[in-house]
Amino acid sequence: MKRKALFIGGTGTISTAITAQLAAEGEWDLTLLNRGNRNDEVPGNVHVLKADINDEAAVARLLAGRRWDCVCDFIGFVPSHVERDWRLFKGCTQQYMYISSASAYQKPPVSPFITEGTPLANPYWEYSRNKIACEEFLMEKYRTEGFPVTIVRPSHTYGDWSVPVGVHGDKGSWQVLKRMLEGKPVLIHGDGTSQWTLTHNTDFAKGFIGLMGNPHALGNAFHITSDETLTWNQIYQAVADALGVELKAYHVSSEFLDAAGPYDFRGGLIGDKANTVLFDNGKLKQAVPGFQATVRFEQGIRRTVSCILAHPGLQVPDPAFDAWCDRVIAALEGAKASLR
Repeated sequence: MKRKALFIGGTGTISTAITAQLAAEGEWDLTLLNRGNRNDEVPGNVHVLKADINDEAAVARLLAGRRWDCVCDFIGFVPSHVERDWRLFKGCTQQYMYISSASAYQKPPVSPFITEGTPLANPYWEYSRNKIACEEFLMEKYRTEGFPVTIVRPSHTYGDWSVPVGVHGDKGSWQVLKRMLEGKPVLIHGDGTSQWTLTHNTDFAKGFIGLMGNPHALGNAFHITSDETLTWNQIYQAVADALGVELKAYHVSSEFLDAAGPYDFRGGLIGDKANTVLFDNGKLKQAVPGFQATVRFEQGIRRTVSCILAHPGLQVPDPAFDAWCDRVIAALEGAKASLR
């Protein structure tokens, strides 16, 4: 008999790849619970329950009497979300998997080598502090009540819909690609030599599925990342190569970018991407023997870029960010000229 899994969400960058792999493997009976806004590409053998998880009473009625081998929440961001999940699923699931974030690890890092034992603390980013608070609530319920939680901490995971870059505006990364295509310089935080880890969502899915229904995962936290580490200069160069254009890099300190506003780079850069982090995936590989990320970034990003160029709906212009980049560059060039 197939085991039963419920995904809260299931159509985001990370969860789409997991849903697709589970559907293809056919070993789980998978149900998605979401508002139905992005279900057009859900595989035919995946069930969908249309509901707003934030309407707790309605969801409780919808799920009454059902039991699950695994429940996974991909859209829990603040403690009230996991408190709601605990009320909904205590006693009716063998495992509850919570998607936290590797940005929760200590910033600035004392050591760039990150294990699951690295302290959780991020004074720069409220998003990360909320994830930490969610983890603390769930682990307390595991310790005091046996609530069967597994914590999963993705780092920077990407798929077909968006190119991972360090500096972008409110409308995503397309404008950075557009600047490259137009031969304009693009902003890279710092001097571009800090090291970063990017993980393709299909690789993440392999590790995640290996933790589903895994008794060694209960009461534990795992990050799931590639073992490949790149500098930001290498990342942007790979994007430019995928586009078939010359990279014109313009390096600006993260602190200056944040101070120059109107974009909030304090959390996303100073509290995350500006730091060198090297992930030790030994704990995951012990729990999921044979796990190995196999998509190198220069391979994955070619697929991403091809998808974006083929789908105009993914090409969301951001003229305000474009103009801001030009102003930042002009201001810094003017400052240099004034000192000569």
